[in-house]
Amino acid sequence: MTRSISLAHLTVLDLAPPQLVETAAAAGYSHAGIRLLPSAPGGQAYPLMDDPALLRETRRRMQDSGVRIFDLEIVRLGADFDARACQRFCEVGAELGAHSILVGGDDREPQRLAQSFAALCEVARPYGLHPNIEFMPWTAVPDVGSALRLVQAAGRPVNAGILVDALHWARSDSPLAQVVALPRELLHYAQVCDATAEVPDTMEGLIRDARCERLLPGEGGIDIRAMLSALPSDLPLSVEIPHHRRAPLAGALGWATQAHEATLRLLG
Repeated sequence: MTRSISLAHLTVLDLAPPQLVETAAAAGYSHAGIRLLPSAPGGQAYPLMDDPALLRETRRRMQDSGVRIFDLEIVRLGADFDARACQRFCEVGAELGAHSILVGGDDREPQRLAQSFAALCEVARPYGLHPNIEFMPWTAVPDVGSALRLVQAAGRPVNAGILVDALHWARSDSPLAQVVALPRELLHYAQVCDATAEVPDTMEGLIRDARCERLLPGEGGIDIRAMLSALPSDLPLSVEIPHHRRAPLAGALGWATQAHEATLRLLG
């Protein structure tokens, strides 16, 4: 089976969705991901929920190019999360034919966080969408073990998932054995990138690396092949490699192409 490779929006976040789709096609990707909601207040995003014209143009470029949408970003589960507010988000996801939703866990109250995740899964299910909790060291879900506990506490919704990102796996307390042990039905895709062998010693540094200074696979110190060996061999991959200096120098298409080619070398 051919492995799907998706261009994560964060890799070329300055591109609006129609241009993202065209760039993904030109660089050889089968899929792309779209950031509909910001990762932090004031962050860049493209709320297609509120822009019918941009949504139509995105769908037209998808039809013309053959690129499909894999995941939507990013739903953050805070203390005041209300899953009902995600209804239109999910409707747009269905219109785009998306498969997954990337989810961040910010609520430090475990029971409420689990209830929020379960409620999101329930809202997303009729639209064929799969919410995936991404563990990140600076969030309330810092590692793979806490991600699994969250999904279990939520009652293991049929469309729930856990997203393993190479950077967060390498920089969290997430032993490879725990990744190997994840139930197959919870794995919908993984994210690949590389990073420096030197790990930042502050949360601010970890966040800066994640959002601004990721490296192409093979350039850094992450044992990405070990991570991939712990995951299903046909698992779709999202290529998420933002770099605030190199990406602008290469241009969106150049950087997306470099990221795709480095990922193919990794897999080859």
